[in-house]
Amino acid sequence: MRVGIVGGGTGGPALALFLARAGHAVVLYERVPDPGPVGAGILMQPTGMEVLRRLGLEQQVLSRGARVGRLHGTTTTNRTVLDLAYEDWRPGAFGLGVQRGAVFAALWAAVLDEPRVTVRTGVEVRATGEDGAAAWVECDERERFDLVVVASGARSELRAPGARVTPYPWGALWVVAEAELHPGVLYQRYRDTREMAGLLPSGDGTVSLFWSHRADAVESWRASPIEAWKAQVRTLMPEAPLDAVRSHDDVLFAPYFDVVAPRWHTHRRAWIGDCAHAMSPQLGQGANLALVDAAVLAGVVAGGQPLAHYSTLRREHLRFYSWASRALTPFFQSSYPVLAPLRDLGSPVFHAWGWYRRQMLGALAGGKTGVFSDDLVF
Repeated sequence: MRVGIVGGGTGGPALALFLARAGHAVVLYERVPDPGPVGAGILMQPTGMEVLRRLGLEQQVLSRGARVGRLHGTTTTNRTVLDLAYEDWRPGAFGLGVQRGAVFAALWAAVLDEPRVTVRTGVEVRATGEDGAAAWVECDERERFDLVVVASGARSELRAPGARVTPYPWGALWVVAEAELHPGVLYQRYRDTREMAGLLPSGDGTVSLFWSHRADAVESWRASPIEAWKAQVRTLMPEAPLDAVRSHDDVLFAPYFDVVAPRWHTHRRAWIGDCAHAMSPQLGQGANLALVDAAVLAGVVAGGQPLAHYSTLRREHLRFYSWASRALTPFFQSSYPVLAPLRDLGSPVFHAWGWYRRQMLGALAGGKTGVFSDDLVF
């Protein structure tokens, strides 16, 4: 087959590698002229690491990341709200805190070394479509393929049929600093639901600090003194590594989107990653879900099955995480502080309940397909 893939972030390059190694000719479009490693820390889950292992990239990414064995969150009164250890899910299990750029660099280098992949950078794909004989992408000219896959991220305008896109009112401010704080732990602090700070070990001697922030208040934040914001963060998290932050330009704002679609395919097109099913990062699944999408779609193509089978295989997994992220987010990032007492009082009780704890750990590891499901096997 001849396959066109739109988007060179995480899912696109992973799929390009799977398909090229299976003998297909792939054209990968990326709108950035000179793509490079960018972005703050992400938490790779066991599901995502399994896909990287299948691609032969696991050890390369592991060498750039920091193993995370525990998630721990407390309030300003030192009440424990979140305390989950991967070992309680499966002995030897862990998450990997890593800079997004390190994952990109591993995937991108492998794509550039793959002779069956043609990379076209600095190309803006304006539309995709299909007719009875082929699918196509439209940029400077229209190019035809046997299959077109859209992997162009949460802000993409190339959506699956019937997709609904809703911006979250809250996002996060991110800072990557050279520091080693709370090694092996993703640590969070909360003041009701309106203030949250977190520290994620992200490899290469760095830690990624994230601060919950309303999307509609970003411009007013930029107009305020940076030192005032730093003082606010340190009031909640005194150890926050902010000494190197000199201006607002040293801080990245990441908006969140909720994307829901009835299906992620047409006859000759498919959608993977955040452009298909973006969600809040409360469960740390974004990059992992994109990688699983790539692995599953590659398997469908290898089996000669119709693309409808891809949507069928992904439906329960994606809808569970979309629902779970949407349900959890207001308890941690919202303008409803009345939810904080419910969270603070209820979480310790539920965490002590073995069944609930196992379900939470399964959800964290990335393999749940429903509230009562076993771990996903793909």
